[in-house]
Amino acid sequence: MQRFSASFGRDALTRPAHRPVTRTRLLRGAALASALVLTAVAAPASAAAASSGHGPAADPQDGALAFDSAAYTTIGVTVDGRPVNVRWYKGICYVAHPVAAAARQPGGPGGGTTTITDPACGYQSMNVFVPESAFGDQRTPVYFAVNNSGWKASHLRASVTAGASYTSTTSNVGAALKAGYVFVDVANRSRGLVGADGSAPGKAPAAVVDAKAAVRYLRLNDAAMPGSAERVVVNGTSGGGALAAILGASGNSAEYTPYLAAIGAAGVDAQGRSTLRDDVFAVNAYCPITDLGNADVAYEWLYTVLGTRAATGSDPSPEASAELAARFAAYEKGLGLRGPDGSRLTAATMPATLEQEVVRSAETYLAADPAHTVPPLGGTFLITSQGTTKSYVNDWIDVDPATRTVRSVDMAKYLAFVATQATLKTTPAFDAVGVDGNVTSGTETDLFGPPSQKYLNYTGYGWDHNDVAGDGSGLDDTGLTWKQYTSRKSTTVDDQVHLVDPMDFIGTSADTAPNWYVRHGTRDRDTALTVSVNLDRALAADRQVENLDYRLAWNQPHAGNYDVPEAMAWIDGAVRKAGDPLTSGHRG
Repeated sequence: MQRFSASFGRDALTRPAHRPVTRTRLLRGAALASALVLTAVAAPASAAAASSGHGPAADPQDGALAFDSAAYTTIGVTVDGRPVNVRWYKGICYVAHPVAAAARQPGGPGGGTTTITDPACGYQSMNVFVPESAFGDQRTPVYFAVNNSGWKASHLRASVTAGASYTSTTSNVGAALKAGYVFVDVANRSRGLVGADGSAPGKAPAAVVDAKAAVRYLRLNDAAMPGSAERVVVNGTSGGGALAAILGASGNSAEYTPYLAAIGAAGVDAQGRSTLRDDVFAVNAYCPITDLGNADVAYEWLYTVLGTRAATGSDPSPEASAELAARFAAYEKGLGLRGPDGSRLTAATMPATLEQEVVRSAETYLAADPAHTVPPLGGTFLITSQGTTKSYVNDWIDVDPATRTVRSVDMAKYLAFVATQATLKTTPAFDAVGVDGNVTSGTETDLFGPPSQKYLNYTGYGWDHNDVAGDGSGLDDTGLTWKQYTSRKSTTVDDQVHLVDPMDFIGTSADTAPNWYVRHGTRDRDTALTVSVNLDRALAADRQVENLDYRLAWNQPHAGNYDVPEAMAWIDGAVRKAGDPLTSGHRG
């Protein structure tokens, strides 16, 4: 069953108290934005070049961001064996005041460093690829790819390369080019980025701000560029899926304006007022790592409510796990969400809701192709990971082969299956209590805090339980509890968590994207399955959402773009339903 329209209006959803846009909050945002932009350089010539046949913008800063329609290189690729010429607009800096990065960045071979050739704007630029069918087409969609993993900074990449071959059934790049879409690779600052001055300028909400700035660049230059800025489809996986989700949820929110002004984004005038929109048409998100402020609570609840950690020997911190899991009931109740049948979605009803989603996933998979099968009870799943194939006994799902429907699911054994084929994360999974160990633990503590501090706890539990002296975070180093610390006017970490969370914007006055396609693998142990369920339920209650297609993807891990034909068909359907962007209005 696919849900192509919202099931409930906003009146049916009691949202938690959202953080209102007040003068105090905007001033705090302005202060944090200024702090995050410590070092800026002039925009490169490619960003400042005048656009052919495009008049100057009213704002001088916007004039410096004019698109040069003649500044492209033509490259040749093949899609499904057929040659396609592509115009490549290289390294367009989409802000007037990009933040300078260090020439050497973390992430090299063996955990070392790598040298970047464009420290001036390599993290705030984009590559634009236009297939020949779209050379003069200002109506075709813009496939806007954010390439973050784990909320890490994304240096500029080129998904389309000269001489490459693409298959449209397996490559989202090939499928987008074949459909005649403009393909855009978007780089952005985020965690792990080292600034030219040694600071950390990728702290939240930098990734969101940069993505919004890129959308604004497209809107500013819509008349001069191929493709339509009113048909931007944002694609991302994992941290990129989360970035796609917050970009789609927070359209035109004034809370980001000070940050946009600080980096010289298009459409912010001299008085700091927004003159351009940054809402998008559609979101195509896979396994989005959203709601980071509550991610640890959701993760521990999911893997303790039916004893998964204990059953799989993955419970190194049982007391911490139990304490975090105990907070889930209040958290879930506070969201005020409802299931598809209209009943309240709570900690008590969540297991049954998850079971229904697993059943729907399996039956949708079986119905899609007569060749698709699910192993019988006692049979084996063959799972390949990193080149190694292992077998796992199916002791959790019983399918009737005659009707191709699910007879039953044992949720305890299902979650144990998920935790066995991919070892569970440590406790806490996202906000490590000792942030000095962030690099090895892989948690997200380097996404938050001031740019002068590499790591900072960002949840109440992580903060109050931090016992690593000298890491600059937690009660032990500051003498303040989380509640005391975040109540200070000078503290911004709670604002940072808020500004990367789509759940805080869905159902509010922000302009939510009207079209959403969200997938989360049934074997994904990286993020709690409850996170995407809650995202789906919040979107279903937002009256602005017209087209919602959410599902757990059968037998998929933490990954994305594994269903290219289905996803592209969905995008095509949304575009056709919306009509001509030049005449039908931006909301479709």
